[in-house]
Amino acid sequence: MCRNITVLRGLEPAATSEEIYAAALQYVRKVSGVGSLSATTREPIERAAAEVAKITEALLEELPERRVPPQKVPPLRRPEVRARLGLD
Repeated sequence: MCRNITVLRGLEPAATSEEIYAAALQYVRKVSGVGSLSATTREPIERAAAEVAKITEALLEELPERRVPPQKVPPLRRPEVRARLGLD
């Protein structure tokens, strides 16, 4: 499994939809073996990522609170990543 997917449960503040979708997209790309999106792969990959994100949001809502927050900060919360992606 992809070791780079960050734990989202227990974040303060809670994981955003953007963070959940980013993790879902990373998971779908990993299991599908699609490294970069093309005209033929974009739609099925994005559709699958949206479904995984929806299921993940439901899962995070159902699980009990964590006693200890995750040790790693999600990539979308890191200034250097946001700057590289042009999100700030």
